[in-house]
Amino acid sequence: MSSENSPQSPEQQLRKPRVAVVFGGRSSEHAISVVTAGAVLRSIDRTKYDVLPIGITTDGRWALTADDPERMAIADRALPSVDQIAESTDGGVVLSVDPGNREVVYSEPGSVPKALGEVDVVFPVLHGPYGEDGTLQGLLELSGVPYVGAGVLASAVGQDKEYMKRVFTSFGLPVGPYLVIRPREWEQGPAGAKGAAARKKIVDFAAEHGWPLFVKPARAGSSMGITKVEDASGLDEAITEAQRHDPKILVESLLRGREIECGVLEFEDGPRASVPAEIPPVTAHDFYDFEAKYIDSATGLVPAPLTEEQTAEVQRLAVEAFEAASCEGLVRADFFLTEDGEFVINEINTLPGFTPISMFPRMWQESGVGYPELIDRLIQAALRRPTGLR
Repeated sequence: MSSENSPQSPEQQLRKPRVAVVFGGRSSEHAISVVTAGAVLRSIDRTKYDVLPIGITTDGRWALTADDPERMAIADRALPSVDQIAESTDGGVVLSVDPGNREVVYSEPGSVPKALGEVDVVFPVLHGPYGEDGTLQGLLELSGVPYVGAGVLASAVGQDKEYMKRVFTSFGLPVGPYLVIRPREWEQGPAGAKGAAARKKIVDFAAEHGWPLFVKPARAGSSMGITKVEDASGLDEAITEAQRHDPKILVESLLRGREIECGVLEFEDGPRASVPAEIPPVTAHDFYDFEAKYIDSATGLVPAPLTEEQTAEVQRLAVEAFEAASCEGLVRADFFLTEDGEFVINEINTLPGFTPISMFPRMWQESGVGYPELIDRLIQAALRRPTGLR
């Protein structure tokens, strides 16, 4: 595999860079990825870039899709999907894994494969496993194709909340109390007492840190599968819900305080932090869950009403988290500002949402980087960066 991007041919130098926007995917965040892709396609500078939309269906098929952002939005509380906008029900897109060949090929059963031209950079807007977790990034590294966002390691660390917290702890970043329940722990136990040891482990954790607890998938996002549990009687149902998204479970104590977010963007001279935002309490929901974020369109305060010292501190911590996880391109870092005035990092998101209501673009808009410029900066950073070891 080449350790740097291949030199451009004369034809590549004359034409506009071709950007493949890849979205959808096999995770439970499929629909939000489609919504994000619609926002990116609506705003990408077509005078500067050629655009190739590629959707991945929930069963993993790569499909050519309509370049139609209006069909990618949430309408009347109905979520979009790649299948709704795919140009064919059985045609597939193939990206070569030969680093000397960036050509994309489209084929249908019984038809001659059709070359769609070379791709210069991939803009992945996949959320969750099989896209945000380093799997797609590994494919693109093998293919020698530059891509927007974090590399394989940072993507994997950013997806797995257990190892994310372990990395942050090793770098001295403040992390709240948490507990991991692995699949075999929940399955073990004598007849009629499945998960008894794991349940006791959680109850003992609650005895130390207090109820309520949050039970969530360890490797999911968009607040999917999270349950606020008030006492031990709710544990089984909460774990069943979390395991619909991931067999590995994370249990976190409730941190009382304010929810603060901060964006980090890679500039030519290194990462910089945006103005922070605050997610105010959502009165119709127990917490900032999927329904609050995407269906009821709860919005945050940008910029967050913080002191100058608090703003500087959360910006510093956001950049430190970006560097600790070896991130590239962009990150949204989420914090709690506790009642005693300390910031605790909850998680980072290496491919944050770009929907019209998403906090990452809103924070950068308030910081002086509008949506089209934000997309352009991400693409240009990807084009500057070599694939391979770096």
